[in-house]
Amino acid sequence: MIPEITTFNDYIKQWDEASRDPAGYFEKIARSFTWKKNWEKTLEFDLKEGHIAWFKGGFLNITENCLDRHLAERGGQPALIWEPNDPREKNCVLTYRQLWSQVCRMASGLKKLGVKKGDRVCIYLPMIPEAAVAMLACARLGAVHSVVFAGFSPTALADRIRDADCSVLITADGFSRGDKSVPLKRLADEALQVCPSVRHVVVVSRSQPYAIQSAREVGWTDLLERGEETFPAEPMEAEDPFFILYTSGSTGKPKGVLHTCGGYMVWAGFTLRNVFQTRPGEIFFCTADVGWVTGHTYGLYGPLLNGLTTVFFEGVPTWPHPGRLWEIVEKYGAQVLYTAPTAIRALEMLGSEIPDRYAMPSLRVLGSVGEPINTDAWLWYHRHVGKERCPIVDTWWQTETGGILISTLAGVTPSVPAWATLPLPGVQPVLLDEEGREVPNEAAHTQGYLCLKSPWPGMMRSVFGSHQRFVDTYLRRFPGYYFTGDGALRNAQGHYRIIGRVDDVVNVSGHRIGTGEVEDALNMHDLVTESAVVGMPHPVKGEALHAFVLCPPSQDVSQGLKKELQDLVAQKIGRFAVPEKIFIVPGLPKTRSGKIMRRILRKILAGERDLGDTTSLLDPAVVETIRQTVWANQ
Repeated sequence: MIPEITTFNDYIKQWDEASRDPAGYFEKIARSFTWKKNWEKTLEFDLKEGHIAWFKGGFLNITENCLDRHLAERGGQPALIWEPNDPREKNCVLTYRQLWSQVCRMASGLKKLGVKKGDRVCIYLPMIPEAAVAMLACARLGAVHSVVFAGFSPTALADRIRDADCSVLITADGFSRGDKSVPLKRLADEALQVCPSVRHVVVVSRSQPYAIQSAREVGWTDLLERGEETFPAEPMEAEDPFFILYTSGSTGKPKGVLHTCGGYMVWAGFTLRNVFQTRPGEIFFCTADVGWVTGHTYGLYGPLLNGLTTVFFEGVPTWPHPGRLWEIVEKYGAQVLYTAPTAIRALEMLGSEIPDRYAMPSLRVLGSVGEPINTDAWLWYHRHVGKERCPIVDTWWQTETGGILISTLAGVTPSVPAWATLPLPGVQPVLLDEEGREVPNEAAHTQGYLCLKSPWPGMMRSVFGSHQRFVDTYLRRFPGYYFTGDGALRNAQGHYRIIGRVDDVVNVSGHRIGTGEVEDALNMHDLVTESAVVGMPHPVKGEALHAFVLCPPSQDVSQGLKKELQDLVAQKIGRFAVPEKIFIVPGLPKTRSGKIMRRILRKILAGERDLGDTTSLLDPAVVETIRQTVWANQ
């Protein structure tokens, strides 16, 4: 069983131990997993050059730790529960033995297609059981999977297939999400017109029986039936590539974040076990799609490494009714619910009486992920979903980190609304100033650039195909540190609050203002659903804040609202933080992962016609609407 942290004193002791001797600490953690061959060196690194290696010389396969080692004791326990988009459709439950069998067959089937260790396989599927089987099958035979969210456009899919030089694409004929149908295979076919590396296309019949259309296509069921009943797991060196996952493209060309086998496994299993304080056999409901890193680490691999039952949900929280998430929690008796502040705020706007109808007695831990959660949403989540009995873990981490770095440990370490709080053992955060000097923790609150001064096992190893880009992006600005790109506050207790990307930290009249703080204040207004704040050059102040505010469409928004919002920011933060201009808009330019592309808002304010890469936007049409609003109010 993965070692656990059960008391605050235990946390302090283990954090100190991991800081003094990270190699020794994680060597003990790693020994709780199954290895084919022990490692020769636990840790070696040079952060200036981007060289990081954990458990070098050790061999393993993550699927043996996710599946094989549980078969004797948990073979009949559900490993995965699939809840379809339409609640009238029959769900699917796969036991550990059934999932293991399907993974073996699919790995064998892919091998018969010529897939071998090191080959890249693109997975473009909705949240269906086949997505989990495909990922695990790739891992079992040593292929590197690149999962692309099924909401991405053909252009975005093609970019990722070409960058990773994928030889196989696994997709589905189509699917429904809420009340919308997505012709996924047609979108995939459009992408494949410019992807000559793809030799085979595996098609899942999700919406209807699918007829093979070309010689390179094969049906999922046919391939599964062709596979052998057992398939030995490929021995993988700890530093062998495991998966590529592309960032959303909010900073230009998407980066193929590369994770490796050994360190990622150890970090995924260790962090899930201790942040959420889980026990084997519990039911873990992570609402994230496997197209994002949260779906990888805490939707699939982390739960299986810990012997849990993971819930895959194909639909959306508000369809066919706004109580869907709470209904699923009650239906399956989930102990943990892990979701995003965006979803929490959207559900909060629909009324507290909805979650109040559901007792959800099984719930004991709530999680928040994806962005800093504002205080109002935190309190609503605690009161109306957790019934004031469930600790909330406000987790901070990134695609690049592989797993959670800063978070409350449920019921073990202090929980503070809207604060991520304390780093996990093995995580050594620091705040740096503009000159790269560590900011001492002397005042009640200190602020700076959030960096890490020591590697942890789950850390990305490179950008696929461009190690120099990895070094330039994350390691060059502050030599000897990993630069997260985020700004943070730290209080006298050593708790951290993430205040947003550093390009979202604005200097107004000498005051450094995190746009996240201003957004937090704006979002406290009853009529504000969501907001985005950016900085623009100002001839006197240096920079001035501009706010884009989203209100419920049913509300009659008066001109007086802007004055109320300015007063609210002045009250919550100070007059220096009041936005110069406030634009009431019908939507924000979000990626499909829910992140707001603030660079687009800055370009609109600057009057630029060329907005750069917009392929990852959820709704590209909203950009022109915002542009017209800005022009009408300049």
